[in-house]
Amino acid sequence: MTRIVLILGVMAMAGCGANSAPFTPNANVGLSVGSGGVSTSTSIGASNGTVSVGLGF
Repeated sequence: MTRIVLILGVMAMAGCGANSAPFTPNANVGLSVGSGGVSTSTSIGASNGTVSVGLGF
């Protein structure tokens, strides 16, 4: 019974990423001036080195 609980615990940790690098947040804000006027851009996201997720505006 103890082995089963131990194995399930290790599998749960591996499944949720508890043994990998934590996600680090990042953000960017941009301002550009051109012939069409001034435009802004913003992006936010997170990365752990292998997986990156983000959203840009």
